[in-house]
Amino acid sequence: MKRLKPLLLPLIAVIAGACNTFAFAPYHFWIVQILALAILVSIVIRTDKAKTAFIAGWAYGFGSLVSGIHWLFISMHQYGGMNAPMAVSAVILLSLFLGILAGFASGLTRFFMRRWNASHAVTAFFIFPPFWAIFEWVRGWIVTGLPWVVTGYAHTSSPLAGYAPIVGVYGIGFIAAILASAIALFFTIGREHWIKLLAASVLPIIVILTAGHLLRHVQWTEPAGNPIEVRLLQGNIPQEFKFTPIQIQSALTMYADAITGKRADLIVTPETAIPVYTQQLPIGYLEHLAQFASRSFSHIALGIPLADSPRHYTNSLIVISPEDEGKTGQFGYRYNKHHLVPFGEFVPNGFRWFVNMMRIPLGDFTRGDPLQKPFAVKDQWIMPNICYEDIFGEEIVDQIRNEQEIGNSQPTILLNVSNIAWFGNTIALPQHLQISQMRSLETRRPMLRATNTGATAVINAQGNIQASLTPYTRDELHVTVQGYHGATPYIRYGNLLILAIAALFLIIGRYASKRR
Repeated sequence: MKRLKPLLLPLIAVIAGACNTFAFAPYHFWIVQILALAILVSIVIRTDKAKTAFIAGWAYGFGSLVSGIHWLFISMHQYGGMNAPMAVSAVILLSLFLGILAGFASGLTRFFMRRWNASHAVTAFFIFPPFWAIFEWVRGWIVTGLPWVVTGYAHTSSPLAGYAPIVGVYGIGFIAAILASAIALFFTIGREHWIKLLAASVLPIIVILTAGHLLRHVQWTEPAGNPIEVRLLQGNIPQEFKFTPIQIQSALTMYADAITGKRADLIVTPETAIPVYTQQLPIGYLEHLAQFASRSFSHIALGIPLADSPRHYTNSLIVISPEDEGKTGQFGYRYNKHHLVPFGEFVPNGFRWFVNMMRIPLGDFTRGDPLQKPFAVKDQWIMPNICYEDIFGEEIVDQIRNEQEIGNSQPTILLNVSNIAWFGNTIALPQHLQISQMRSLETRRPMLRATNTGATAVINAQGNIQASLTPYTRDELHVTVQGYHGATPYIRYGNLLILAIAALFLIIGRYASKRR
């Protein structure tokens, strides 16, 4: 590696980073993620300068992001009206901006390796993994957070998924970094030192993968109450026509017919399935749904924007219950999206010019409260989230933990309603489904997904897809779902546990270096 020209190392790193895409849905070659990261670790521990490691890490982060979120081009160009060169530039600049965090993780690793005079093994196991996890966690916060395609999401079906209820998605990234480090060390230690090779490379891999596999079988939660009958509606409304007058009327009719076509304990529409405010609905529309809910003993979860005033409107989910008949204009339950999408749902300060270049309606919502209550369906408690809110596992467990702490009934089923038609028929759809799988793994609760174009699905409490619809079809998913209650370690402690472990590893790394 030392013989390689400095300019060649970023190229290798960017290619390795780009290969990460194959580790995520829909490909699921999770081993690719570990091997790609092992290449970065090898560069970091074998280069002479922190600057070189920083540039390589930045290149790796850029490659991973630009390959993993390239579909943002579609939302900005095809649906947002931004010209193609500007949309391409926006994706590249965003990937460069967020990718720099991988650069900091790599550069700081090499800096402390030299400052502490740490060995390759100490650096690989006790310095790189904590910095990698910390900066992935930072990506979940910076500019309101975009932790899409962070390392852990590649492992919803790998043995590392067993760690999700304990340390969450960032903790899995930490463990994956340890595996990558073990592989990197395998090619660093001379074959003649077979005992060191075994201890530093082979055994950690065997122990970590075996433990992860065994943890998948731990029953962190238990069934709660009786199963409920659920209908998840997938309207498949083309995004380019979603807000035209003809399509709006067609959608209103289609969803009303679909909802009232068959009873279920819970009937769910996607995010903004009703694309107009309640004040703009045909007279008697909601009353008609309330009458059906009362007759059939159904609960109807309706994705709809709500306007509380000319300046305050929310991306919301309302629930019409059997008790709501005759309550004109009143809803038994309302959830307001609180983690809004920058540029899509709110305008960051100083970026109004950027939004004006795009033709996306409803672009400046009011935030909902971070902690909101679930709603009841029979003896199940449903905790909703809207669109990409389920990317933030810590926010979901905060709500579950809060209900426990104040003595309320625990949420037993998670519910995501989404409209990601903005991203076309791309890998964004299976990637979002994979993210929801991680939320089920972390909380050991089923997740219901009702989407406009896909992927509409039911994920069981073990993170497996129980049933799903074909994307870009108009259909419904009719299933029976069992809720679960109980608290996983991740529910109890959130990301504090993995951050504490990361800090401990750095302390051990410092101490181990002193003893050399």
